[in-house]
Amino acid sequence: MERRRKKTRQAILAAFQTLLANKRYENIIVQDIIEEADVGRSTFYTHFETKDTLLRAMCEDMFAHVLEDVSDEGSHDFSHDADNPTVIISHMLYHMQDQQKNIRSLLTCESRDLFLRYFREKLSETLTARGHVLLCEHRLPTDFLINHITGSFVLMVEWWMQGGCQRTPQEMTEMYTALIAPIFLPQNV
Repeated sequence: MERRRKKTRQAILAAFQTLLANKRYENIIVQDIIEEADVGRSTFYTHFETKDTLLRAMCEDMFAHVLEDVSDEGSHDFSHDADNPTVIISHMLYHMQDQQKNIRSLLTCESRDLFLRYFREKLSETLTARGHVLLCEHRLPTDFLINHITGSFVLMVEWWMQGGCQRTPQEMTEMYTALIAPIFLPQNV
């Protein structure tokens, strides 16, 4: 993507996140996003067909970042073991904690199901891209395992967010990993 186009897209995404911090998703209209991003209507529609596609892009960006090879992120550097499911989970949770106000807003609005569907799709893609080596030795079908892992992860994040993220991302990772660890153990049966 050319630099100017990428910068405009980022401005629209940032405007959307700013609005989500202050308004419920269902109360945000495209005109609000356009004004906050300081772009024209046609520019918005060049990048996103609807507000829902903008929501999907926000989810995709969150997961795309997790999959990137980032050498240092300050408080949470996960580049040392990027294919480890525990590392991926922890990395995602740190970013979700950073975006907790937006995510909580999305979990309590009319588009909750849409957000959760996008979230689960991206999580499934992430796990498929990074966890396939660990899952291939399991006796159960990979798609079944991924469905189970993503479903329980989404429910865990929802529980964590609704509780105000009182536990740290590391604590949540440890609890979730304890639940799914048997999935990643070699099967002898």
